[in-house]
Amino acid sequence: MKPTVVAIDGPAGAGKSTIAKALAVALGIEYLDTGAMYRGVTFEVLKRGLEATDVDAVARVARTIRFIQTRDSLHVNDVDATAAIRTAEVDAAVSHVAANSAVREEMRTRQRQWITEHGGGVVEGRDIGSVVFPDATLKVYLVASPLVRAQRRVAQHGGDVEEIARAIAERDQRDSTRDDSPLRQMPDAVVVDTSDHTVPEVIDEIRRLLLERGAALRSATSESDSATGDSTNGLSS
Repeated sequence: MKPTVVAIDGPAGAGKSTIAKALAVALGIEYLDTGAMYRGVTFEVLKRGLEATDVDAVARVARTIRFIQTRDSLHVNDVDATAAIRTAEVDAAVSHVAANSAVREEMRTRQRQWITEHGGGVVEGRDIGSVVFPDATLKVYLVASPLVRAQRRVAQHGGDVEEIARAIAERDQRDSTRDDSPLRQMPDAVVVDTSDHTVPEVIDEIRRLLLERGAALRSATSESDSATGDSTNGLSS
């Protein structure tokens, strides 16, 4: 049976992590934050004193890095980097690391392996529905107004709203224009605006969409089985 994969995509500050975590709990399945993986690589690159723009050096780090990742933590090469990957220093460098094709290839391989090992899950990031899992059970593209996204980041990590808003806009530009796996909304993704909705409201909406998608899949399977049965009834051995 094909594993259930809910792909949560969208720009920074749209609520992906909060929604994806809560959705995984509601559905009783595992959760993977792929953005934390890229941040983990960035953390290790900076820790070693390397430049995030050094394509070959960063690629070597990505291929050898060890992650221990849970719903709420990330250890990188046996170091607890949970808080460190959310610093301004990592924020400023992660887009360069994430634009590295060798890094993306390695992370995509690990993400697909994770789904196989866990039998499905809620996966959030910026290319999940478009590249990593193009056949996901449900693709959700979360959006929010620029002001709301900046305010959320400030509430989480502090800082100046206007400065954070500019940083988010720059991140969006880099993510959406990079050559490898750019941030983009897929035609078959459902857009959910989180600007003026509570987390429970968004979770309820996604669960409803998932139930509808599941019903449609069951219906399609049933119709396919019926068609197969009809076509074989008149055949002789």
